[in-house]
Amino acid sequence: MRSWRLAVVLLGFGLVVACGWRPSGQPREGSAATQSAAAATPTTPAASPVASPTAAAVSAAPAQGGAATEAITPFNRAEFEAFLTEVRSEALQKGIKPDVVRTALTGVEPIMRIIERDRNQAEFKLSFATYRDRVITPANVQRGQKLRDDNQALLRQVSQRYGVQPRFVLAIWGIETRYGAVKADVPLVHSLATLAFDRRRSSYFRNELFAALTMLDRGFIDFPTMKGSWAGAMGQPQFMPTSYLAYAEDFDGDGKRDIWTNTGDVFASIGNYLGKHGWNTAQTWGREVRISADLQKRLGEFAREGRSGCRAIDQMTRDMSLEDWSRLGVRRADGGELPKVQQSGALVQPDGAGGPTFLVYGNYRSILRYNCAHHYALTVSLLADRLGDG
Repeated sequence: MRSWRLAVVLLGFGLVVACGWRPSGQPREGSAATQSAAAATPTTPAASPVASPTAAAVSAAPAQGGAATEAITPFNRAEFEAFLTEVRSEALQKGIKPDVVRTALTGVEPIMRIIERDRNQAEFKLSFATYRDRVITPANVQRGQKLRDDNQALLRQVSQRYGVQPRFVLAIWGIETRYGAVKADVPLVHSLATLAFDRRRSSYFRNELFAALTMLDRGFIDFPTMKGSWAGAMGQPQFMPTSYLAYAEDFDGDGKRDIWTNTGDVFASIGNYLGKHGWNTAQTWGREVRISADLQKRLGEFAREGRSGCRAIDQMTRDMSLEDWSRLGVRRADGGELPKVQQSGALVQPDGAGGPTFLVYGNYRSILRYNCAHHYALTVSLLADRLGDG
């Protein structure tokens, strides 16, 4: 048993929704972490492709409201070596080839700066407006629209096959790696081993570590080029290894699922991920709305019940028809009536009662499955609106 214990401190962040819950900081399957000023990454372990708030687009900033920083204890070398011995033994039991185990797990070093980043993810440190404005810049929108036009035929083919509108594929691509411009270069096995040894999300990252070894074992990638974000996310869509195994696509049929350099495979993998998580091409994501003062006071009455595996989803209100929300005092952002359609949605307040309110539909939950953080999902949605389908 490890001799050290990490002190768990709640981030000093505002309410995420009116029912008063706070963001978890829990990662999903695998996005890039803070790498440059134009994206954002990871979500909940149960469903997302990335690992925790993406940060290719969002650079770290001081926590809002003077949030405390979690104390980080240096690694105990003997305990880390014992951990690696356990991993090697389990990998062999799982049928991973001995030479793969030897190559991948020899000379692995824990990286303390990865733990520091894990404790300071942008989705949980910045206000929504700050996060959004660091991603949805005129330059990012212009770049995305140019790439939309340059890849129009390919995007149309991907949209037809997976049933996801091109603008959402583009928005995720833009936020995860600034349309492929951000190249993550952390040795993947080292980052995953570090996070698997760290107690905060050990089980989740241990599973991802074995998935990475499986990728090597099956020849999907070679060890020297297996690099990714600090959180273990790979390629232009920033997939965690488990997401790669489950959702990465070989769109052009060349026998490779190349999410690193093949634009068609990148688009198809994003589309496949959203499609497999309930995307409805006949709908959009939602809209910003206004709510009455009376409804704001009562929002706690509409809290969602049960657990979905993504805390951000659980923090939303329950779904109700647009007709019911309209009757309760929900209006468009410009004060007009909600659409008169047979549609249900839930309310989200990313900064609590004092910030903006959004009415979101089923597709929004699919985005949260990509990265379980409201800042991320709302920014993807709003960027998609700006990019358009061409």
